[in-house]
Amino acid sequence: MLSLLEQFDTIMTTTDVTMGSATCKLIVSALLGGAIGYERKRKGQIAGSRTFALISMGATLAMLVSCAIPQLFAHLDNGGDPARIAAQVISGIGFLGAGAIIQTKASVRGLTTAAGIWVSAGLGLAVGIGLYTIAFIAMVFILITLVVINNIENRMNIEWESHIVAVELPLIIDSIEIYKHVFEQHGIKMHEWYIDVDYSKPSTTIKFVVQMREKTDVLRLFDDMQKLRTTNNISLQNEI
Repeated sequence: MLSLLEQFDTIMTTTDVTMGSATCKLIVSALLGGAIGYERKRKGQIAGSRTFALISMGATLAMLVSCAIPQLFAHLDNGGDPARIAAQVISGIGFLGAGAIIQTKASVRGLTTAAGIWVSAGLGLAVGIGLYTIAFIAMVFILITLVVINNIENRMNIEWESHIVAVELPLIIDSIEIYKHVFEQHGIKMHEWYIDVDYSKPSTTIKFVVQMREKTDVLRLFDDMQKLRTTNNISLQNEI
């Protein structure tokens, strides 16, 4: 039993690239990357455990190749630089992270997932070079950042998004107080409002500049708003 543990310790700590050490490092990197991907998938992001595990393992594989080159070409005067391929991983992973960012008019989503992809590649490189403890500690801090800080921000009302709620009415109105009351009921902050009145139709268009959380039930909000007055259209816009 002791002999097996010693062999395992040797495999995990050796700087030489062998079949056993490479296999163990790929497994560890897959587990660390998958843990981060699981958290992202829970938040409804497209990139999940499989994507993050593949990114982490790919970075580990690149690091293993970097470490193997000097071993394979030790007989040459310049056997190779182990950091060269690793450096290309850090810069190249940015293209994959950019694919996780979705931009719709003035609204940008996916920045956290893109950052997670980039740092997941860093985990893979750390595991590839044999820095298991550092990689594990980094994973813990990453998850703390994604989960704990997110909860703190929600409690402190930091993660509010700005939108425009546009209401079109087939009549002329003289007050918007009833809409303010509905916003308050739904926990929405109203900052400004703009009104356009057409007496020839007649019709009124109001645009409310508001701040709401991601979890706000927009459909229920619209249903409550249309009950206040005869309404032609209500829309949520992101052009802030």
